[in-house]
Amino acid sequence: MSAEIFFQDATRLAELIRNQEISPVEVVQAHLDRIEAVDPKVNAIVTVAGDAMKAAKAAEAAVLSGQELGPLHGVPFTSKDSIDTAGVPTQRGSPIFKGRVPGADATSVARMKQAGGILLAKTNLPEFSYWIESDNLLSGRSNNPWDLDRTPGGSSGGESAAIAAGMSPLGLGTDLAISVRGPAAQTGIVSLKATHGRVPMTGIWPRAPRRFWHVGPMARSIRDLALAFSQLSGPDGQDAFASSTVQFDAGLGRSHDRQLRVGWMVEPGFGPVDPEVAATVQAAAEALKGIGCLVEPVRIPALGRDFALDVFNRLHVMEMKPAFAEATAGHGQDELYKMARTMLALADTSMKDYIDAEQAAERLRDGYAEYFKKYDALITHVLPIPAHKHGADTFTINGQTVDATYLQGATVPLNVTGLPGISMRFGTSNDGLPINVQIVGSWQAESTILHLASLLESVSPVRDQHPKI
Repeated sequence: MSAEIFFQDATRLAELIRNQEISPVEVVQAHLDRIEAVDPKVNAIVTVAGDAMKAAKAAEAAVLSGQELGPLHGVPFTSKDSIDTAGVPTQRGSPIFKGRVPGADATSVARMKQAGGILLAKTNLPEFSYWIESDNLLSGRSNNPWDLDRTPGGSSGGESAAIAAGMSPLGLGTDLAISVRGPAAQTGIVSLKATHGRVPMTGIWPRAPRRFWHVGPMARSIRDLALAFSQLSGPDGQDAFASSTVQFDAGLGRSHDRQLRVGWMVEPGFGPVDPEVAATVQAAAEALKGIGCLVEPVRIPALGRDFALDVFNRLHVMEMKPAFAEATAGHGQDELYKMARTMLALADTSMKDYIDAEQAAERLRDGYAEYFKKYDALITHVLPIPAHKHGADTFTINGQTVDATYLQGATVPLNVTGLPGISMRFGTSNDGLPINVQIVGSWQAESTILHLASLLESVSPVRDQHPKI
């Protein structure tokens, strides 16, 4: 088994397979061997797809017979266990759904397969995809491959840990407030939360509140995000939010006819930020400036007027709580874990507060719209601290004590507004943990932020670093 296989990105694996330099069977077997070797320590994998090797053999035959190959032909991918996979259990991190086997793939999974990808395994998550740490009664707690005593995040924490540890080159996660970008930051990989509606949520649960949920790719390279997004985006005729027909052009390596304008900020509006994290954001901004972008510190007044995390909390409980109540009806307390119990015990938002929060969300959208009249992108932190120890529920950040929800301070504004954002590593903490930055774009501007992320990746001081597990 060679790290030359399991730490390659998906784009390179697809190229090697297409050129018959390596077989899909070898690639899938290398990743299965890697799962066997390291997952007992990480616990990222919930279920290995039983037909992965059969699919690899079929992919190999297609290559040898000269058939037309998709852009991900023969490349294994993983999927969070809240995303339906035909014939493979999708159990949503709960004993309530133990043994549940969907009859059809989610749109996102189907599109990965149509591109030639091979479903390798399902990955761990918190109960009902709802928390910042991936732990549940059914499949237990996932660990961070950089430090097993720390979390790989949530709710796509199993996915982030699997990719970081070389068990998968590419995967699918979902994001309500933080859940593809935060886990990517805690494990040092990359992820994309696209503009709301760009990738259909069909076949994924929960979907309430519909206007905040996203599904997106997680990987080890920006070019893999671009490749996966090019396959995932577009309407499917089932998810009414996914109605955009905007064409996607990643634009990686393409010269622009004008200088790109980029702002950066770590406060105010996001809550307290660790100085190491703030310094990494500034370093990323300076790196873009050094390669020709116009970069300057900025403020977005709307974030100071309306704290997006508070807006989100007042809005989503009213819609998510009934979904949890329906799913858990008739089941005993012994089948419920921390977050289902917490959600069901929360007080309802008053109608006045709900309406006020809706108006605040509109003001936040207006504030970002005003910002993007002048700038092409915004760089912020993803998380205010690097990956934290398991079970922590309060943090002292830059002298201020906050509860765990504050970890979502810089990510949740993009769910409230529907804006796209990329999480990518650009630094390392004094404890040797990854630190990611977030590149935010205007609505439908995935090509711009992928281009900027590619530029930043090319000068990253931490490129191609992997955990030694």
